[in-house]
Amino acid sequence: MKKNKKLNQWLWKWHFIAGLISLPFIAVLSITGAVYLFKTDYEAPRQRHIKEVTVQENSISLQQQWEIANKNASKKPNAMILSTATNQATEFVSGRFSGKRSLYINPYSGKISGEIISNQTDMYLIRKLHGELLTGKFGTKIIELIASWMVVLIITGLYVWWPVRDWKIKGYFIPRINQGRRIFFRDIHAITGFWTSGLLILILAGGFPWTDVFGKNFKEVQKITNTGYPSSWNAHHIQSQTTGKMVTLDQIADQAILLDLPGTITIQFPKGPKGVYSISNSNPADLNTQKKIHFDQYSGKQILANQWDDVGILMRGRMWVMAFHQGEFGLWNWWLMLFTAIALTVMSISALISYIQRKRKGLWGIPKVPSTFKIGYGIICIIGILAILFPLFGISLLFIVSIEYLRNKKNVHLD
Repeated sequence: MKKNKKLNQWLWKWHFIAGLISLPFIAVLSITGAVYLFKTDYEAPRQRHIKEVTVQENSISLQQQWEIANKNASKKPNAMILSTATNQATEFVSGRFSGKRSLYINPYSGKISGEIISNQTDMYLIRKLHGELLTGKFGTKIIELIASWMVVLIITGLYVWWPVRDWKIKGYFIPRINQGRRIFFRDIHAITGFWTSGLLILILAGGFPWTDVFGKNFKEVQKITNTGYPSSWNAHHIQSQTTGKMVTLDQIADQAILLDLPGTITIQFPKGPKGVYSISNSNPADLNTQKKIHFDQYSGKQILANQWDDVGILMRGRMWVMAFHQGEFGLWNWWLMLFTAIALTVMSISALISYIQRKRKGLWGIPKVPSTFKIGYGIICIIGILAILFPLFGISLLFIVSIEYLRNKKNVHLD
């Protein structure tokens, strides 16, 4: 690929400015992301006294446990997690996401072993710092803005890194160690960025669905193109025949066991006298095995079964990148995410050190661009596409361009 020298200088300038502004936020994202990967290891020993019980000879029915949960839960449970071991307390769930509460019942004594409230855990705090800088909706938009600029940083960084003439091992694949500290840390930053660029794009893709603006727009596209969950997935318009006596939770649990679904199995309770029981499994390691099956709450008969293939392509893609983002595909995925988080931290630190070494006292050290340079239509089209795809990036770009225009106009006027 033949490089345009003036374009390279222009892209280097914007890579430099965007990186300098984004660097502290990127460091926070990489560090908190790495910490959050240890969520299970951190929480397991601290929650063991709630989730685990002493095995006894006789247990009470799930129906009785449900009645106990209804009487004692701060919010009436809407689902139960099917236990997979005899020493597990039965988990009754109310709410979703940050509002999720799990009440645990000892299946032998019927006593409450404890309650776990998602938004009161230490790891929830880390997650909020990672996703919104602990400042609510405003912080979420800042993170989305930084993530949008990270895409630009990766694209511009790859172009700037690409050699002008011949490929060389040193400086492009391994850092140069005998040309001073600035060059060494510059190479650490550039080389690490090159080797992780594809991973970073994939990880960013997994984070964008959680954002406010991009995430909302993505959901709208899913809705318009009918590529999300089918209406039957959440039992919309599916009803039980209100005849006879309701089946017990134990009978539905037996049905769930017979299905032999992999992963974590959830039984959702009927909503009202015409509602249905819904059995689903969460198995991020193999999303294709996920199903959702609805049962009549009176007869216990299966009404409808949804396979993963029934889910629209955009939703399936979205769930895949989100699971990858969280390292849920297995140990290899977990280690890959940890490696990338460490690499991103190293990139940030090495960029800062290189900048400090390069910067002259009293100056910002922003790269110069020839006054004769004019942006080509191809670059304008790419910028336009990115601005539409990432609206917060587009808004920030308009703001920066306006400031630049006013500054240049002022300089011309003074001259």
